[in-house]
Amino acid sequence: MKGQVLLKYILNSDDVVSSIRDNMKDLTALIPEINDMVGFEHNHPHHHLDVWEHTLKALSVSPNNFDIRLALLLHDVGKPHCFQDEEVRHFRGHPVVSAHMTNDILKRLKYDGKYVDYICEIISRHDMPLLEEHLVANMQLSKTIFEVQKCDVLAHNPDKNTKRLEYIDTTAKMFKNITKTKNIDLVKY
Repeated sequence: MKGQVLLKYILNSDDVVSSIRDNMKDLTALIPEINDMVGFEHNHPHHHLDVWEHTLKALSVSPNNFDIRLALLLHDVGKPHCFQDEEVRHFRGHPVVSAHMTNDILKRLKYDGKYVDYICEIISRHDMPLLEEHLVANMQLSKTIFEVQKCDVLAHNPDKNTKRLEYIDTTAKMFKNITKTKNIDLVKY
């Protein structure tokens, strides 16, 4: 439980990046898998930061919501363990690897099984486009995944981000349309 309290303290800070940097020793003692992300280069034109700095950038634009921030903290934890060096480095399958690693991390920290499954689902789907049927099936889960996706997109190389930003715009419009036509309440954070 101490680990859960520490994570809440760090991730619920108004300045989450400073909180992480100030508590890095304690955070990496709690989640040593983070050490593999630090300084691990993407070597890909769509990324201008290493894996850890990309994660911090995504967190810096996130709403102060623990579920979103926890998912963002761990969304790319698997990248150093599943890269393919070709003309540029790829990370095929990294959402699934990150979700598996997150499952182990959160169970080690004694999180409830349903909560672990929830966070792992967000992470495993953070690179998958949301479709209308996803929104209709589970609006709140879709909204959380979308928030993680938005933060992730904003942490990519701004010079190579046009398609990702178009996806964000199109999906945001889809949310508005569905909430209007299906009379679904969209919960704000």
